[in-house]
Amino acid sequence: MNIKSELQQLCGDTQNLRLNDVNIEPETIQAIMINEVVPSCPEEDFYGKPDFAYMSTTIPMFRKAGIEIGSVQDILNNGIYITNAVKTPKSEYAVSKESIEDSLPYLEKSLLCFQTPRLSCLWGMWQRKPLI
Repeated sequence: MNIKSELQQLCGDTQNLRLNDVNIEPETIQAIMINEVVPSCPEEDFYGKPDFAYMSTTIPMFRKAGIEIGSVQDILNNGIYITNAVKTPKSEYAVSKESIEDSLPYLEKSLLCFQTPRLSCLWGMWQRKPLI
């Protein structure tokens, strides 16, 4: 299943949103990690170019936890799906409430694409504040 295509079918207009254009097997996902916000440059996201910003910090984090990975595909192969809560880049330091509210239905629908995962965790600013 392609997450982006699935959300476009479920939600309709997704033109201004950055959705993960990644093929996954939902039944293999056991954990979902939810990051704060998509980066301003799509290539820097988890499913963008492998040596860009988000993966350059994510790979060492997994390795420190004892999970030997070298790519986002390795993370998926370990049953972990990573997504961003806010699907539009932030224009200031803080994410606007409007961006959160606009993105939340897409996050909710994307989570429904998976059979019940054993673990969902928030990381980034979300671990310190509620989504709404």
